[in-house]
Amino acid sequence: MLERPNIYFASDFHLGVHGEKEAVARERKIISWLNGIQKDAKSLYLVGDIFDFWFEYKTVVPRGYIRFLGKLAELSDVGVEIVFFKGNHDMWMFDYFKEQLNAIIIDDELELYEQGKRFFIHHGDGLGPGDQQYKILKKIFRSKFCQWLFARLHPNLGIGIARRWSAKSRAANLQTEVFKGIEKEWLITYTQEKIKRGELHDFYIYGHRHLPYDIPLENGSRVLNLGEWFRHFTYAVWDGEALKLKKFTEGGEDQSIPFIRNG
Repeated sequence: MLERPNIYFASDFHLGVHGEKEAVARERKIISWLNGIQKDAKSLYLVGDIFDFWFEYKTVVPRGYIRFLGKLAELSDVGVEIVFFKGNHDMWMFDYFKEQLNAIIIDDELELYEQGKRFFIHHGDGLGPGDQQYKILKKIFRSKFCQWLFARLHPNLGIGIARRWSAKSRAANLQTEVFKGIEKEWLITYTQEKIKRGELHDFYIYGHRHLPYDIPLENGSRVLNLGEWFRHFTYAVWDGEALKLKKFTEGGEDQSIPFIRNG
């Protein structure tokens, strides 16, 4: 067994959303979780929307998050691999985290192979049927020309505009998410279509939905959504033998979240 055997997955911290006092309290809770996993973490996969907004100018990054970034630097320094996925709120990551944290940046999906198991990992935005308007916007925002135009704005103006836009998000408004049933959850539909095409994996891991679930599929695969960190505080861990979806409890034992077996 490896000295650091575990791989951790989390998403949708949305750091920067809500008032400063609440945001700092949530940041400290995330750091408390990171402190706990440091002893056995081999890798940390941050599966998108870690920041409610992120844009890297050549010489400027958004202010704040200093406790969180410092903790990631500490993890990197002790040998924990850090992998960032671009979400719909922080798609404008470039090379800052690669240079400062030796992090790996994933634009879209990643296929991971561990101990004979196959993982498919994606933030989850723009997948599945519907939401054509967002899919078009995503292509525009991901374009080099759009990024070049935004970089021409002074940071005070550009970041101000982006934060006003983010204020309309689900995270900012604490929208309650309800499980719609296996047949109506678009990420499950997307996963089932992949399986029909023969794109087989043991685990399909997503963020974006803001609702934690762990669902066994008919072919023996499982689809997990990682939830978020302003209400659920959930994450997944692979210990080399089993993948578990858990809820972080500060000062107590983290609880496993049971399978959802039907809609």
